[in-house]
Amino acid sequence: MPASVENFSLGVSVEVGKIDKELKKLWAEGEGAMARASLINLAVYSEAPGSLEKNTQLVAKVAENHACRAIVIGANPAAKDNHVEAWISAHCRVGRGGAKQICSEQLSFLLEGPCTSLLPSIVFSHLDSDLPLHLWWQGEFHDPMDPQLWAWVDRLIYDSQEWKDFDGQMRLVETAQAEAKQRVVLCDLNWTRLDKVRSALAQFFDHSAAHHHFDEIESVRIEFAPGFRSTALLLAGWVGAQLNWKAQTTRSPDAFNFADSSGRKIDIRLRESPGEPISRIVLESGGIQFVVAHGKGIDLLDVWRGKPDEECAHQLMPAGSNQAVDLIIDELMRGGPHRVYLRAVNCVRELL
Repeated sequence: MPASVENFSLGVSVEVGKIDKELKKLWAEGEGAMARASLINLAVYSEAPGSLEKNTQLVAKVAENHACRAIVIGANPAAKDNHVEAWISAHCRVGRGGAKQICSEQLSFLLEGPCTSLLPSIVFSHLDSDLPLHLWWQGEFHDPMDPQLWAWVDRLIYDSQEWKDFDGQMRLVETAQAEAKQRVVLCDLNWTRLDKVRSALAQFFDHSAAHHHFDEIESVRIEFAPGFRSTALLLAGWVGAQLNWKAQTTRSPDAFNFADSSGRKIDIRLRESPGEPISRIVLESGGIQFVVAHGKGIDLLDVWRGKPDEECAHQLMPAGSNQAVDLIIDELMRGGPHRVYLRAVNCVRELL
């Protein structure tokens, strides 16, 4: 086996047809010191140059908390000639007993040329038994989507922040979900990066005594970093969906109205500003501001409520991380069908 399983090399180069044989050899050589562990299949697909090495680093960190069989695929569909390479490796950590290393397998593939169409076959033929399959698709999806791919996928992970055409990409994702008879759970990392902000905002209204503000909200202001407009819209969509508001015709790309069930208008403003993906959200209700602010480079949210001209008691809450590895780890800890996310998307779909 490789001299070190802690580095981020792709591991041992193997022939595609001999992967199972080489994996058995890998574990035989580590017998007594290594134990294989796997709770999920995690497939990672990217067409970005250098993605194999980058994603190997990500998988190494993910495997510290989520034992898995990782299938990491780097693809270049634009290449003229077919080319396939494969590697095997292991990501290990010392178990609680301290005597044996607990290891997750990684199978890596480089696909170039027309053979990239073999993606479903490569994934399916190397799954670890009947464990659930999480497919992390990096970048944009292709039209048409291969229906064969979705027959085995349990959770489809993507980051809509990377999309140039949200509606077009979302329609592809929904088509894949429909072809899989709704068994695929859609997991958007752009939604995951909003977890802490949403929790901080929701805690203002945990007590029923604050619920009267729902009918009095006059405006919502969201500040977002360049490139994160879709993140801000998802946050606005969450507020609107939770309060059963409907989006109205936009006045500009970053200014629009929601209407509540009585037809009352709520003013929504988005403003691009350097900083964190979401640097501030302010709800105004009856002269009271509910504020969640995330300072640049700070891992805490500053949370307060009160009138604009009065001193307020501030509370600090965890801000979360925008790093890809932290987002994917958070997402892997989740369960359920993400219905709230889908409601938020539908609330602002025409604006995304």
